[in-house]
Amino acid sequence: MITKKKVGEAMQENKAGVQDLVYTCNISFQIVAAVRRALPKEKSANQTEVLADLSPNSVAEKLVTTMGHLGELAGFEVKACNGHLNFYSSANSAMQNYTGDAVPAQASDKASRSKQGSVNKISAKHPQKRKSLEIRMSTSHFDPEEFALYRKYQTKVHKENTVTESSYRRFLVDTPIVFVPPKSGDNTVPPCGFGSFHQQYRIDGKLVAVGVVDILPKCLSSKYLFWDPDLAFLSLGKYTALKEIDWVKTAQEHCPSLQYYYLGYYIHSCNKMRYKAAYRPSELLCPVRYEWIHYDLAKPLLDRSQYSILSDYATMQDETPQLQICGPSDDSSAKVDHHESPSDEDDEDVNDYESEMMIDEELVDSEKADTTECGSSIKDIENITLDLNGSKVKYKDLQQVFGAIERRHLNALEGQLSRYAKVVGKELSDRMVYCLS
Repeated sequence: MITKKKVGEAMQENKAGVQDLVYTCNISFQIVAAVRRALPKEKSANQTEVLADLSPNSVAEKLVTTMGHLGELAGFEVKACNGHLNFYSSANSAMQNYTGDAVPAQASDKASRSKQGSVNKISAKHPQKRKSLEIRMSTSHFDPEEFALYRKYQTKVHKENTVTESSYRRFLVDTPIVFVPPKSGDNTVPPCGFGSFHQQYRIDGKLVAVGVVDILPKCLSSKYLFWDPDLAFLSLGKYTALKEIDWVKTAQEHCPSLQYYYLGYYIHSCNKMRYKAAYRPSELLCPVRYEWIHYDLAKPLLDRSQYSILSDYATMQDETPQLQICGPSDDSSAKVDHHESPSDEDDEDVNDYESEMMIDEELVDSEKADTTECGSSIKDIENITLDLNGSKVKYKDLQQVFGAIERRHLNALEGQLSRYAKVVGKELSDRMVYCLS
């Protein structure tokens, strides 16, 4: 994974002989993580001493030293900086200084011409030009250029034989969310408005990735990402996720209600989805009580069973999980399972607009769910549209369409809809379709 770093100070320190920082690599962090995972859990005194000296900074320094012993890297000067390897574009004089080879005076003209010719050939093949990254956001609509990239991505990454325009439109273009335009002087709506959007990532004008997102009153929900398979080494999935998180932080200054970043469904037993747990702090929604539970509290339950009432974590005995409020540790299973995948399939390919929320009557009855328990009233749920086997009807018209329904079933449904409206907000719940199966 190649990460973007702030290089202003580094550039100032290396004005002499360094033209530009071409790229930076965090391989040292991955090496340290791999070594720590390979060591047995019960560490000896010798291993403890080795680990004490093992850090990304020390590994980066050793890598730079080793690369220096192996010979020059034509056109580049490599330096260690905070555990990263920075590759700088070198001027001709800097390249000579970097190799450390003394040139005899009597042969200087010939060697100079030879080296200059070599540098010119390298520069011709690999011109050192700063790349321009541009991020464009537009409301959801069909774009032929985006579809061409999507087809390339699905074919090469997900091995799909046939990718049709109609399926693409249904999946990533058509949306049930109504666009809400921004209003001047109104801090309840972000500058781009609310709705479904496509974020284009372009390098020197070329489309390299598209993030499909829903911007809602309280969050940015990441629905899907597709990127150029030829640029898998850039780890665009990770980069775009961090940019989306940064967007929420920036937009919050204009719209304070925007606070959260949603990564969609999380299936603990699916390795491709483990990467979502690596962004911390993170929470999972209890599928029964609609309470947000910190991932580190929910994980022991998910390790035991594929389906769990996450809010039951408090009843677990002899377990006091430690909350992690920073980035994932070196031995994070999420990082091992997916974040270091060479193809970096960091896409929300199982996200969809309509979630299949099933009513478990026994669980709801056991909780004595009713509208007053959630602090909601019938008015909060009466305009929620329900999808019943393809038929869409508002809750207030339910009995008029399907006839009389037993009170116990209505109580269970009202309790679940009340919790649903409380989580997503009345305004949004009135606009979305709630599926029952």
